[in-house]
Formats: sequence, structure tokens, C-alpha cells
Amino acid sequence: MDIPPTVIAVRRLTKEFRHWGRRLLALDRVDLEVHRGEVFGLLGANGAGKTTLVKILLGLARPTAGDVLVRGSSPRRPGTRRRIGYLPEGHRFPGYLTGDASLRLFGRLAGVPEKALDARIPELLELVGLGERRRDRVGRYSKGMTQRLGLACALLDEPDLLFLDEPTDGVDPVGRRHIRDILLQTREHGTTIFINSHLLSEVERTCDRVAILHEGRLVRQGTVQDLTAPSRRFRLRLADGQSMLPERLAEDGWRVVTNNGHLEIEVADLEALNRLVDRLRADRRLIAEISPVRTALEDVFIEVVEGEEHSPGSLENGSRTGVHGPGGDR
Repeated sequence: MDIPPTVIAVRRLTKEFRHWGRRLLALDRVDLEVHRGEVFGLLGANGAGKTTLVKILLGLARPTAGDVLVRGSSPRRPGTRRRIGYLPEGHRFPGYLTGDASLRLFGRLAGVPEKALDARIPELLELVGLGERRRDRVGRYSKGMTQRLGLACALLDEPDLLFLDEPTDGVDPVGRRHIRDILLQTREHGTTIFINSHLLSEVERTCDRVAILHEGRLVRQGTVQDLTAPSRRFRLRLADGQSMLPERLAEDGWRVVTNNGHLEIEVADLEALNRLVDRLRADRRLIAEISPVRTALEDVFIEVVEGEEHSPGSLENGSRTGVHGPGGDR
């Protein structure tokens, strides 16, 4: 099957739930595209609508309105779902099965031939670091090991499109790095990866592009590099020490802050930065480092969400134009 350059295309996607005569607008006219071979991150707080969007993309839920194409066709067509891997949030394996048997069970359910499973299962267990624990019961696995087993299950059929719902949730830093390395390696083989997560530091390290979903609306999207572009702040370090420097610069009207032991200065533009350098040189101070400070994705996310919550069109308590309903990550 030829994969189009635009693997996922969503236009004006709306999803409305009804509960006891009330409406919950989980998704509100969402537009997004995911391109072949990229790692795309969907960000949002709990209840933003991330899981609902993933379910629609997988054909597990119907949209109320709008158009959805996955690899050029409807996600509800059985043929569209071939070679799509999925790691759901909070997945469970029967505790009495071994890691090996768990993968074989799900491989058979997916229609993978036995000979292919004989070769694929040991390979995947080694990839996710469970080769030596393959014959242990899953009930004895840690949360991180269970998560890595779930990732191996999602990769069983060598998918060309992979959906991951909170793939590193509850995993320790070593396990998160291991999963991140696996995803980047999978992307190198041409797999398109769609990650749904609220762990922003992991998304920033892994994704090519991200979209921020807030109360069902897509409020910002772009490349990680563009969204975290350098601000007007610069990190400054002097070779001869920084004693009294913050106080002296503040007296001259410069905005100076100390962040994790580093001195950061905010300037209006590059011309102001050059005036600062001239000022330091005139004082015979030797500059060891001056570098732009990039905005963390977490800061961008908080700025966007807080801006939306305080915008004139927003309502208190997260309700939306007469829309009410049960909580949870819809």
C-alpha cells in the first residue's frame, strides 16, 4: 500500500457527547495534518480531548462533524487499519502470561503468521530490553517493563503508522530514555509516529512537530524548533567571575535574573545586546559565554493555555457555550 505524503488529514473535526440531555463538546473544529515519516506530538491537559481524537483517528469513535482521512481513506475501513500500531494509555496484559506469550497472543489476534511471530517476538523483546525476562510472568513486571512490552506489542506487525497514548507515563528516567531511543530508531525506518502526551519534556526531545489542544480546540501548532525559538533573553558568563555584576547591570536599567546558577539578561533587540557587550568591555570584563536562551516547550504550553483561559471568549470552570458533561480525558 502506497502511503501518501500526508498520512493524517483532519478538517473541521467536531465530536459531541450527550449525557442526560446535556452536551459535551470534546472536539471543536480541529484542523491538523501529520506527514509521512515524522514524529507528531499532541499536547493537552487531562480533559483536553486528546484521547477522543486518537480514538477517531483509529476508527474506534465516530466524529459528529468534519472530515478525517488516515492514509488517504476513512479510518473506519478495515483496510485502513492494517499495519497501524497502537499503544493505549493504561493498557493491561493478563498477569499469568509471560512476555513471550503475551506478544504471541496479540500477534495472532492481529493475524500475523506464526513463522513471522517466531522471528519477530525475540527481536522485539531484545529491542525493548526484555529479552532476559521473556519467560517471566507479566504480573511480575514493573510499570516500566509493562509499558515497554506494550510498545513491543504495538510494533509487532512492523507498522507504518504508530499511535502512542502516553507512552512514557509512569516510567522512570532510564526507561523513558530507552523508549525515546526506540521511537527515534523506528522513525528512521520510515514509520510515522503520533504521540499523545502531557509529558512535555519527552515530547520536546522526541517530536518534529506538535499541536496544543485546549478544551477541544487546537490553539497552537508548529515545529518544536519554531515554538521554542530563542527569546530576547541571553545567558551570560564572565571569565573573571560575576560578583556584583547583577547589581551593577540592574542599576544601569538592564533586566537581570539568575536561573539555576546562570545569569540571564533580557534585551529589547540585538542592538541593545551589543550595547551591553560594549559596556562590559569598557569595564574590562572578559566574556566567556553569551548565548540565546530558548523557551522550553513547557513554558510555551503554559503561556498558551493560560492565555486561552483568560481570553474574552472563555468561560469559567472550563464550560463551553452551554456545553456541560462528565469529566475525564475525552
